[in-house]
Amino acid sequence: MNSLLPHPKTVLILGFEGCLPSGIVGLVDMFWLANQANAETSPVRAQSNASYAGSAPSLCGTPPVEAAPQFKVITASFNGKALRDGMGRSIAVDAHVLDVTDCDAVLIPGLIRGASGLPSAADLAPVSDWLRLRHQHGNLLAGSCVGVFVLGEAGLLDQRRCTTTWWLHDELTRRYPKAKAEWGAALLEDRGIVSVGGPMSWVDMALHTIRRLGGADAAKRAADFAVIDNTALTQALYAPKRYFNHFNHLNHVNHVDALLVKAEQAVRQAPLEMSATQLAKQLAMSDRTLHRRLTTLTGEAPKAFITRTRLEMAKTLLDSPGASIKRTAQQCGYADEGNFRRAFNRFAGMSPSAYKLWVKERAS
Repeated sequence: MNSLLPHPKTVLILGFEGCLPSGIVGLVDMFWLANQANAETSPVRAQSNASYAGSAPSLCGTPPVEAAPQFKVITASFNGKALRDGMGRSIAVDAHVLDVTDCDAVLIPGLIRGASGLPSAADLAPVSDWLRLRHQHGNLLAGSCVGVFVLGEAGLLDQRRCTTTWWLHDELTRRYPKAKAEWGAALLEDRGIVSVGGPMSWVDMALHTIRRLGGADAAKRAADFAVIDNTALTQALYAPKRYFNHFNHLNHVNHVDALLVKAEQAVRQAPLEMSATQLAKQLAMSDRTLHRRLTTLTGEAPKAFITRTRLEMAKTLLDSPGASIKRTAQQCGYADEGNFRRAFNRFAGMSPSAYKLWVKERAS
């Protein structure tokens, strides 16, 4: 390759035993497609294609022309050996993670959860120091779905806004109480730590990384080339309205108290303002029992629990480009926009408008 070509950004994909195979192979494919899309629009390629009037792009027959790849991808495991995915199949990797000392981003796809439910601290301890060091060196670190818990075990979620799959939110907040977890957010970045929700959200994680390392145009080209959305959508669009029933059937949250799941979803789905008495009635229990159970589980009285749940949802909705404050208030059960603005200010320490601006500035 021409020595004058720009040096590619190195992206390390860190896999674990029990990994989701598409999260590793799919990420490799996305960065390959990003390189192909970049090559098709590079000045070198454009000049070559001009001499082939009427011919199709190189992927469809035009002779290949040297163009600088934007990204170099390395796959790694704890020991440099092939991984066994959650379905028992082998996935080859390029390197031992601790041997990689120079990269620009580290991406951690989701896992297929085993009998224990989620990866343990003991499982993740070997890589935690390495992740903290990479963060200190200014590398972008990202996790999707259960991969977010890997960042949590390294202490990298503390005092940071973060998210995970909607059905793992409660476990994330339980394990990492110092984290500022937001239910239903699709993707959040806070000071170089990226968290993404959903087992298949590695697509959003890849595009965000391409955008951060290669620019917005590179991300758009990659998304167009792959024929996928360039904007992550809130998980609230996908969470079933009665998802706690699905939880019990699929054994997704056998580690989360069923009452807490039902209570949170009841609040999020309420079309109007909800009182503690109304919540107790919907959960088929007395006011006293609800107060006792919620205080034990969350340390909050029912009224405080309702308010926090609604305003966490508001923060997620306001993250979306073009989100209306009035519409957000209605979606969160506030009939009066003024009441919503005052409650949000007390909760977030800033007005909804200031919060939207703050999110935009941090993302730029």
